[in-house]
Formats: sequence, structure tokens, C-alpha cells
Amino acid sequence: MNRTVEVLIVGAGPAGLALAARLAGSGAGRVEVLEREQEAGGVPRHCRHGLGWDAARPLRSLLHGPSYARECTDAAVDAGAAVRTGVSATGWAGPLTLETTSPAGLERITARAVILATGARERPRSARLVPGSRPAGVFTTGELQQWVHLHGGSVGRRAVVVGAEPVARHAVRTLRRAGADVVAMVTERPRAGALPGVPLLTATTVAELRGRERLSGVAVRHRDGRSGVLACDTVVFTGDWIPDHELARRGRVILDPGTRGPCVDGSFRTRTPGVFAVGNALRGVERAATAASEGAAAAPAVLARLAGAPWPDPGPALVVRAPLVWVTPNRLTGTTGRPLLLRSGEPLTCPVVTVEQDGRRLWRHRIPRAVSPSRSLRLPAGWTARVDPSGGPVVVSVA
Repeated sequence: MNRTVEVLIVGAGPAGLALAARLAGSGAGRVEVLEREQEAGGVPRHCRHGLGWDAARPLRSLLHGPSYARECTDAAVDAGAAVRTGVSATGWAGPLTLETTSPAGLERITARAVILATGARERPRSARLVPGSRPAGVFTTGELQQWVHLHGGSVGRRAVVVGAEPVARHAVRTLRRAGADVVAMVTERPRAGALPGVPLLTATTVAELRGRERLSGVAVRHRDGRSGVLACDTVVFTGDWIPDHELARRGRVILDPGTRGPCVDGSFRTRTPGVFAVGNALRGVERAATAASEGAAAAPAVLARLAGAPWPDPGPALVVRAPLVWVTPNRLTGTTGRPLLLRSGEPLTCPVVTVEQDGRRLWRHRIPRAVSPSRSLRLPAGWTARVDPSGGPVVVSVA
């Protein structure tokens, strides 16, 4: 079966739903959102911490994950968007034609604009090359939260959390809620924030998983050569996020080597005419509110595409120098109105950020605080007006 719509959005998380609400409310025609899960809302569905303020009572009611997901979904549906769950986009049959599968069968959907809002995922233990057997009791944060919050599953009695980012703290809270004692948090970083009552092992890696049918312990190795075994029956690998970019790769959408997500300009246009990307499909995870704001911000460019506006030239690349690991957007086509997001691979103390093009300084500023690898810096966008559109790459570095 072949169908045509005006806008096709892949992914019903905060970014995709926020964009769908804006487009449908602006009279963009048939706006369709595809979600492979049985419920819309994305990752917030299985989070229990606060994600956003209730729009009706902004000073009194902080929405926890499931409520936030429902509010995002309701806003899109109320605006007139069609949100279809249990539908997977499996490939491309043309530049703007997606192949989908659902319980109803196979379908090809052609759109005038396609938006990739596929989100991000944590790399599992296998992708992190941790050796050992394959016992029960090994989770990522997402798997843990779904198991506990959505399915009411039980976990073990002694747990180790690998990672010390904010998402690791949520994992600790989920484990405690499920009745497990968290015996340690383990991180490769030389320093990190600890949680009360949880031993923190810094500069330490998990060398091996022990156990046959059920996990019995994890072997750890400190950077100075010390090693040992932590007895546990549950381990949660957290924080190693990557964009869910398989669909983009199948469509030959150019990816940025730093973010590993689609390369986009400040209006969320990819290098493929008619294809946009928003939210955590662009990089490792950001907060739900950030993803939703990006989805909403993409609406003017999508509407311009529907009105026949030409697809701009790619513009200069935006690149970073170590210890910085990525910046988004990654291309500059005209002045960017939104702040840019910048991520470091290691902790920095009051760094001086410099932006240059062809040896010409565009912007320089000292950040008056510590910078964590688990949080993005927001760079003001005023300097983008000084970028030479025919010049070389724009380079972001820190002193």
C-alpha cells in the first residue's frame, strides 16, 4: 500500500510530538507521527523524576515522566496530528519515501518533508566490550526503568551502577525503589559527584562480569593497577548514549563524526533535501525539555519547505577540537537564532571558549564555572552573523 502525507515524523518522543503539535496547529496538512512502541511519549514514559512544569499550574505542579509524556502526546493529537503507534520505519524506498511495517502490514509513505526524531539509546554491555558470561541481572538504565516502572519487575538484592552521570543517579533511585541495595557506583572518570550512602569508585573500570545463570559479581580494575571483585547480582550500565541513527544511515543521511547523529544546520535541516532531524536523534541524550524545544523550533523551516522554499547550500562545517567532543548544529547556513550546544569529553574549570574561521576570531568568552562532561554548554549564537558562508570550517576550541 502506498500513501502520501505532507509531513512524516519518525519518533513520538518529546521532540517529534512538539514539532507535530506546532505543524498541525499551523495548518500544515496531514502530519503523521510514527512510533514503534505501543505508546507514544518516548523515554519519559518510564521515568519517575520531574521533567517539566504543568502548563496549567507552572508554579505548583512538576510533571513526572509518564504525565509529561501524556501531555506531549495530547498536545499533538489535539492540534490535529495523527500519532500511530506500533509502526516501525524500516527503510527508504526513495528520497522522501519510507517503508513501514505494522500489525496491519507493509506500507510505503511519501511525504513532502520527513523528520527524524528517533531519539537516543544507551549502548548495551556488549557494545562496551565488557568480557565475561551472559548472566541474568545485567541492564542499561532504560531497560531497568522499563522493567521496574512499566512491567513491575523485580531486580536483585545487591546492585552495582556503572557510571556517575545524572542518569546513573536515576538508576540508583530506581534500584532502591525496587528494593535493591546499591553497593557501589563505578566510573572511569577521575572525579564525580557521589550519592549519600553509595560508595563511589572513580578512575575504575569494569573488567569482567562473573556468574553463569545469574550475575554473581563484577571484576573491577583501578587506573593504578589495583583490582578486585564486587559481589552483586545486578549491574546497570548507564550514560553511554548514542543517537538512534540506523534509519538515517539507511537513507544515506550524512552523519556528524562528533555527535554520530545527522549533520544539521541551525534550522535542523540535514544535507538531504526535505529531511530534517530534531531532538536526541542529533547526539547523545539531552533533557526532554531541550528535545521538545528543538522540535518546536524546527517548525518554521518545515513550513518553509512545504511552501516551496529552496533547500540551502550546506554552508561551512562547524567542528570542535579536543577535549571538546561535539557541537550542534554542525553546519551554518545563515545566522542561527538558537544557542548552540557544546559538549566536553572531560571536566573543565572555567574554560575559555574560542570560535574561529580561517584564522579570524569570531567569538571568545570565559565560562565562569566548572564544566561537566555530562552537561552541555550553551553558546550564544550572535557570532554566527559574522561567519563567511563561503569560508572554511568554523572551529570551536577551549584554552
